[in-house]
Amino acid sequence: MIPRTIPAWLRAAPAIFVMAWGGNHFTPLLHMYEALGHYTTVMADVFLGAYVVGLIPGLLIAGALSDRYGRKPLVIAGVITGLVASILLGFGFSSTVMLCVGRFLAGLSVGVAMSVGTAWLKELSAPPFDRQADSVAGARRPALTLTIGFGLGAGVAGALAQWGPIPTLAPYLVHIVLSVAVLPLLVTTPETVPRYRAHRPFWRDLAVPLAGHRRFLKVIAPSAPWVFGAAGIAYAIMPKLVDTQLGEFNLAYATLLTVVTLGTGALVQPQVARINARTNGRALVVGMGMMLVGILLSICAAATLSPVVALVTAIVLGAAYGVCVVAGLVEVQRISTPADLAGITGVYYSLTYLGFLLPVLFAALNSVASYTLLMSLLAVVCAASLVVVTWGIRRV
Repeated sequence: MIPRTIPAWLRAAPAIFVMAWGGNHFTPLLHMYEALGHYTTVMADVFLGAYVVGLIPGLLIAGALSDRYGRKPLVIAGVITGLVASILLGFGFSSTVMLCVGRFLAGLSVGVAMSVGTAWLKELSAPPFDRQADSVAGARRPALTLTIGFGLGAGVAGALAQWGPIPTLAPYLVHIVLSVAVLPLLVTTPETVPRYRAHRPFWRDLAVPLAGHRRFLKVIAPSAPWVFGAAGIAYAIMPKLVDTQLGEFNLAYATLLTVVTLGTGALVQPQVARINARTNGRALVVGMGMMLVGILLSICAAATLSPVVALVTAIVLGAAYGVCVVAGLVEVQRISTPADLAGITGVYYSLTYLGFLLPVLFAALNSVASYTLLMSLLAVVCAASLVVVTWGIRRV
């Protein structure tokens, strides 16, 4: 029996946490699949691509479904989908098809967590479900829950793969157990959407008019790709730059950078409300400024190939990620209504995931340009984005 004295948002948060865990526990294991499974680098990129393909319906379609049928059934379905994904990944190490399907389902589950889960926690962090929450809790709580899930999922999976038994299966067993454990909590969690309020064809619900809002176009959209752009640089590009210096500890170091990046992000997210208060609502500008500093440090890491510099870079980029993701959600929730909250949140997170294309793009361009040059060009683009966001916040 689940005590009803537990705040409603805390009953929903573990499901969001577990779905995020299931999305990122694969990331530090890529080296294991290449070393033990003899998968090529191209095949590893295909596994990542299958995840992104799954994210798209999770972010864009699940949000519209939850606006029509409610948050709870979609979140329950998302947890079950992530559980099935881990079963396929855990028992399909030697099957390309099972791994691709598993990664697709993992992406679908994470998409539900980010669009529907974020909307649900936001609504559960306001009256009548929570009368003590501050004005930023609706953005901070889901962002922090996702970040901790992403970080712990990667950290535990990487540690088990490096030092634990059955490295190809153990990381997924942990997620399977956690997924089963959180389902009972959802039974007593209240629904926040009136039951079946649809009065128009479903395909029309997929349209998100708020995506054309001036503030979305001039403030939110230019900053969104940098959210996971920071993460992609920190724990996808940095480990590759310094892998020749690490010997047999490549996997452990990649895991360390993932945990440090997301852990730093988790630590700074509760401070976004204070940053907004002290800067007159310009936390997003502060986050973009930190992003620029992190990219400048990444130039140094590319030039020196130093694991220490790469670690410092990951810390700064993690802080930038933490500020930008919460500040961006605050902006999204500022312009949204309950009827389109999940939909516009899905569009926002879809834009943030564009940042994960950076490692793939840089790997493709590395044959004609060094990482030092590519990072230098990226710094120029980041500076331009900072100017655009600063101007947008001031004028819109």
